[in-house]
Amino acid sequence: MTEASSPANPPRKSLKEGGTVVPVREVLWGDDAGVRKFETAAELPEEMRDLIMRLMVVQADTEYASIQQHRPWLDCAPTLEDRWIQARIVADEARHGLQACRILRDFGAEGEKRIGELLRTREGHHKLDAFNIPFDSWADVGAFTCLVDRVGVYQLRAFQECAYGPLARAMPLMLSEEQLHLNFGYNVLRRMSREGASYCGSREEAQEAVEKWYPRALDMFGHSQSRTSEMAIRWGIKRWTNEEARTRFVAEITPLLESIGLTPPATDWHRRIL
Repeated sequence: MTEASSPANPPRKSLKEGGTVVPVREVLWGDDAGVRKFETAAELPEEMRDLIMRLMVVQADTEYASIQQHRPWLDCAPTLEDRWIQARIVADEARHGLQACRILRDFGAEGEKRIGELLRTREGHHKLDAFNIPFDSWADVGAFTCLVDRVGVYQLRAFQECAYGPLARAMPLMLSEEQLHLNFGYNVLRRMSREGASYCGSREEAQEAVEKWYPRALDMFGHSQSRTSEMAIRWGIKRWTNEEARTRFVAEITPLLESIGLTPPATDWHRRIL
């Protein structure tokens, strides 16, 4: 398989009509490459159907958990602009959770059952560790949005142009909204590192927060030898293995943190999932 057509770099077949990008209608990678995308849950093979539901449950769960983490800071953020962005982030996460649940709803009674379970989940009982940790400081807010939300973007990018049409079409808006979160988190850490108490906190607090959230962010990608991630590529659902996505994340975030005087710990430091 050439680099140009690898799962990590699927061929760009989107066409433009009158300046509008037309979604790709065929599967771009995996065992079904070249055939028409699946457009309804009823068309999906049973294993693929189950995997998409599991992925959407985790996606929605992280969105709703993030709202619970951010909510206390709506009234505590240090500046008016920070409070506005906090409100915007909460609204975005709510919409993203709704989008994932709408996809689940297409799976009938089983999807509805999983939505009900999602809505009953309370703080501290979410599926991924990073979303069970409260934000104890403004540095936590910055490090979480800079690091953990960035992992979320990699997860969304992995679904871009995937073999299930409704999921692929949900990605562009979600990704554009997530960009605000990443920029916000990076700017919080940058200001803490460079402006210190004149903004809110210090470089030392920002560094501590990076060390707290960096291993949880790396864990979010999942096990390095995950059979599920390999199957997701074969079925055209995701374009990278867990370890490929994690490696890309590390290569992106390391120079960003170093540029503002912060240092990420070793990639195996305090990890729980390897």
